[in-house]
Amino acid sequence: MCGIAGIVGKSPVNQSLYDALQVLQHRGQDAAGIVTCEGNKLHLRKANGLVSDVFHTRHMMRLKGNMGIGHVRYPTAGCSSSAEAQPFYVNSPYGITLAHNGNLTNADELKQDMFRDDLRHINTTSDSEILLNVFAHELAKLGKLRVTSNDIFQAVASVHRRCEGGYAAVALIIGYGVVAFRDPFGIRPLVYGKRETAMGTEYMIASESVALGTLGFELVRDVAPGEAVYIDVAGNLHTYQCAANPQLSPCIFELVYFARPDSVIDNIFVHKARSRMGEKLADKIKREWSDHDIDCVMPIPDTSRTAALKLALRLGVWYTEGFIKNRYIGRTFIMPGQQKRKKSVRQKLNPIDMEFAGKNVLLVDDSIVRGTTSQQIVQMARDAGANKVYFASAAPPVRYPNVYGIDMPSASELVAHGRTEEEVRKIIGADRLIYQDLDDLIDAVVKKSKSNIQHFDTSVFNGEYVTGSVSKHYLEQLDLLRNDGAKDNEENEASQIDLYNGV
Repeated sequence: MCGIAGIVGKSPVNQSLYDALQVLQHRGQDAAGIVTCEGNKLHLRKANGLVSDVFHTRHMMRLKGNMGIGHVRYPTAGCSSSAEAQPFYVNSPYGITLAHNGNLTNADELKQDMFRDDLRHINTTSDSEILLNVFAHELAKLGKLRVTSNDIFQAVASVHRRCEGGYAAVALIIGYGVVAFRDPFGIRPLVYGKRETAMGTEYMIASESVALGTLGFELVRDVAPGEAVYIDVAGNLHTYQCAANPQLSPCIFELVYFARPDSVIDNIFVHKARSRMGEKLADKIKREWSDHDIDCVMPIPDTSRTAALKLALRLGVWYTEGFIKNRYIGRTFIMPGQQKRKKSVRQKLNPIDMEFAGKNVLLVDDSIVRGTTSQQIVQMARDAGANKVYFASAAPPVRYPNVYGIDMPSASELVAHGRTEEEVRKIIGADRLIYQDLDDLIDAVVKKSKSNIQHFDTSVFNGEYVTGSVSKHYLEQLDLLRNDGAKDNEENEASQIDLYNGV
């Protein structure tokens, strides 16, 4: 998962892009990058690390220009070396730089096509570089010294025809402006907004609406699936539907876990959706466990707080905070390597013993992925003196890998893959396990919202991939890339490369 932002302003945009990336930092802590355009010259700074670590005063002073794009990243199926940091750049045609959130499921085929037919070399393992080169090649095919907005939209339409998977991208074309586009299913989120200044209207594009609001931009709307939004250097807005058969099928896991609660995605308030997830869980407990003996409900901070509070209120049970979180530890399920993940859980959460002592505690989390984190948390609750430890997940069992840009583990490492809920309960060590039903999750997300979503990508729960192009062979190859053994080897190789380069 990554976060992207783009601004076409009337004054320098370096600070605004920096601020936007900090707001989107939850979407990726591996690397960060900003590129700005000053006349016909690009200024780029990107490196591994958090936004605050990558950009110092000397870097910010060099990022001159009134338009630019930014990116925060964590590695998916590719390498975690600094060579993969975005935005990427190609000099032909015109000079284009691009940042991308998502994953192309036909990246290998596209890479071969790029070399054999388009005569373009892909220098990294990142599918974002492939997406950039596809877009650049389609623009170059037009053979024009100067292109129009319609030409740009034609190139995006060709991207949609060639690329499969989930993607939201923002690109800067020197001398033209910033263009953003979303895949024909709208799997990954993308919004745009505007703000009025004394010098004129400025436009911003971002992965989540919270980035716009923080910087004083008014949210206009989501970029529609298959749509392209182009803001030229003069600040004029152009939009066009570039896909033949768009269908809004966003990833529901954004609303469960990834998105900030203060964001609005496809007209759905994330906070409200998570509140209703808690209510649905409470209703399930009332149906299936009416004689429960829960003394208190505790969230596993931070993303489950909203659901846990509503669950407790609905059940009429005491709500309390039993874990204190170290906010300087990143998200554990996306950390490479099982050993690093196990160590970080203990560093990340610390129990307050008096809240557990002698009580039957219901722990609430947004989801259960590998199960190793849940297992350790259940044991921590027991060690803190809990009488019984129950566990509730605001999401259904995660049984299948995500192929559209979330670096979940291989299927074999998902605790619910091929197992019953009772088997998962035994593995994590809980006295009882309550999962959200998929129909209830969908209802919680769309109920009372103004969204026109007819269908979600729920592939991590049911194995049904909305693009319809995910083969068994692709999943097998993904499994080889994502298992912890591969990630540990990749991490060691990356460390050796960094040492060799004197990093």
